[in-house]
Amino acid sequence: MAGPWRSLAEVRERVSSVHHSSSLSQQICFYDDWAQEYEQDVAVLEYRAPQLAAACLASASPAPPHEALVLDVACGTGLVSQELQRWGFCRMHGVDGSKGMLERAHRKGLYQELKQCILGQEPLPAPTDHYDAVIIVGALSVGQVPSSVVPELLRVTKPGGLVCVTTRSNLTNQPYAAELRGVLDGLAQRGLWEKVTVQEVEEWERATSAQETAQGSAYIPGVIYVYRKCGAPGS
Repeated sequence: MAGPWRSLAEVRERVSSVHHSSSLSQQICFYDDWAQEYEQDVAVLEYRAPQLAAACLASASPAPPHEALVLDVACGTGLVSQELQRWGFCRMHGVDGSKGMLERAHRKGLYQELKQCILGQEPLPAPTDHYDAVIIVGALSVGQVPSSVVPELLRVTKPGGLVCVTTRSNLTNQPYAAELRGVLDGLAQRGLWEKVTVQEVEEWERATSAQETAQGSAYIPGVIYVYRKCGAPGS
């Protein structure tokens, strides 16, 4: 069982440590160790990204949710798929780099398939043009998953399918967010996908550093992007 809930200051310290991990192996070990208490900690942070992104994807989806095959990338303990289930999605696969996180996700029984994958280092373990929707929430930020993973998200999505990505818009993540926008815009300029919606959120989660709280708000902003892969379904 998970231990007692940590204070906001303790959670902030823990979250900060992952962004300062010096190696990929250290990051994976961090998430393995964090898995058991992860959901308690993000609740302390009032982390809203999973429900916001799930709602955004559901509103953009042209097909009935129960028919869509969804890939939850960097699925963690399954918070995003829990929210997708509330919208009627029930055919879900997940990938994550942390075995500990995958074990927690497996216990929820939401996924028909779960696989370990080091994002940014390995291709996604899925065929090309396979999923009706692909979603990655919370992982695209500085010190975590590189923006170079985005073309892989597009690759495994069916023509006409949706890709939903999120990132934080706070001061410390702004260089990464700008880099990510460049990748997203570049794929659109090449005619590989088209933008469906962009949702900017002021209160994404509670600020996790003194630098962020010095900006005058207890919360940091974030943004959700939804794109549609070009090409007719089945082409």
